[in-house]
Amino acid sequence: MFGSLTEKFEGVFRRLRGLGKISESNVADALREVRLALLEADVDFAVTRDFLAAVKEKALGVEVLKSVTPGQQLIKIFHDEITALLGGDAVPLDLTPPARIMMVGLNGAGKTTTSAKLALKLKKEGKKVVLVALDLYRPAAIDQLATLAGEVGVPVYQPEAGEKNVLKAAKASEAWIASQNANVIIFDTAGRQEVDEALIAELKEVRKYLNPAEVLLVADAATGQQAVSVAKTFHESIGITGIVLTKLDGDARGGAALSMRRVTQQPIKYAGVGEKMSQLDVFVPDRMAQRILGMGDIVGLVEQAAEAIDEADAMKMMERMTSSDFDFTDFLGQLKMMKKLTSGAGGMMGLLSLLPGVGGKIKEMKSQVDDKKLLHIEALILSMTPKERKRPEILNAKRRARIAAGAGRSVNELNGMLQQFGDMRKLMKNPGKMGAMAKMMGGAGGAGGGLGGLGGLGGGGLPDFGKLGGMPGMGSGKHSGGSKFGQMGKPGGGGKRRK
Repeated sequence: MFGSLTEKFEGVFRRLRGLGKISESNVADALREVRLALLEADVDFAVTRDFLAAVKEKALGVEVLKSVTPGQQLIKIFHDEITALLGGDAVPLDLTPPARIMMVGLNGAGKTTTSAKLALKLKKEGKKVVLVALDLYRPAAIDQLATLAGEVGVPVYQPEAGEKNVLKAAKASEAWIASQNANVIIFDTAGRQEVDEALIAELKEVRKYLNPAEVLLVADAATGQQAVSVAKTFHESIGITGIVLTKLDGDARGGAALSMRRVTQQPIKYAGVGEKMSQLDVFVPDRMAQRILGMGDIVGLVEQAAEAIDEADAMKMMERMTSSDFDFTDFLGQLKMMKKLTSGAGGMMGLLSLLPGVGGKIKEMKSQVDDKKLLHIEALILSMTPKERKRPEILNAKRRARIAAGAGRSVNELNGMLQQFGDMRKLMKNPGKMGAMAKMMGGAGGAGGGLGGLGGLGGGGLPDFGKLGGMPGMGSGKHSGGSKFGQMGKPGGGGKRRK
């Protein structure tokens, strides 16, 4: 998310932090670089111009606080202005029952999938949600919504086969909606390959009849300037109340997110950050600004952990990790925790992107972090007998060959994992290092407690940012054994056999 833009900002900020004073010259240099970065990221020209003017005005008119350096204060100005550009504060949906939400947008933006994702999210919040299929043109659109509705466990209304009149279908759904006793109704409407008069006329008619509390434009963030133009047209023609940006996980530029709020004056309410039904996040401008500027999103990280992991289980695991009895059965429990956490975050890279300093290095890290390693490690452990998991020191050459064959992995890979597991056990018995790791992961109570219990989960193959622990073999390539700076475990590979 925002990979190239974040990388450029990080480069500018590295130079700003060393400034002894704020002058018109060094502000101009910084703004020149930021201007190029924003335009390359497909941020609207007028939005870029206004943003830079606001930063310049505040940067040259500010009195530097004694508690911060001039460079730090300039960075804060950038953060505040991007937050304002994105809308300032998060704007919740109007869910006054019965809340009607009309989803609009072009084909391919992810409208139907987003409708189901939103239904799941509101269902988890305790709402009684139903879906209504009103896309009567796209082949299999109704079937797609019905399939997704079944996946998220939400009832769906399907118009009669062959129905082509959208307004008639909307009217026909009313009796069914009333029978469901729902307090949130999400209408998935039709799109087109591009905005045309027929689409606008149809949506106006449907909007007038439904009188929805929310009209959410679903826009593909990766389309850049086109998404901004589409948003402006939809708002001027229909009147949207909010925006849902999709495919932010795959968009290296992200300019649409910085432009659409300003162009439409309507809030971005949600962001799609992955293909899974659970991967729809509330759009929080302040936190998104932090991610764009390479500051990470620690609040988001804690929220992911709190949702995916039971705190009591995490604390029990922490106790086992620090005991002399920590074995591969315990480690298997760690793996399951990590799989739940990375699943909710969109994989290991999604989880790492929430950490400060990672955003601009996502491309580099993708070649070093492999989610499949979790499955490989799990397969190796499951190929062991209970006795072997308890006492890995008994694994001679014959046992190792059997375990590797049973898991479909190489003996060298097993040897590397065993060596790193031994290194990790030594680390866990070191109170000083464990304390520092728990502190880094936010383990001192509250929602962060769940993260504290993950001390040994993150590091194995994490580049540069791997001071999270020492899970064996998480990476790939030359960094497959341990973090570049953390050195929590030795590189995976052959390793000496333990007898």
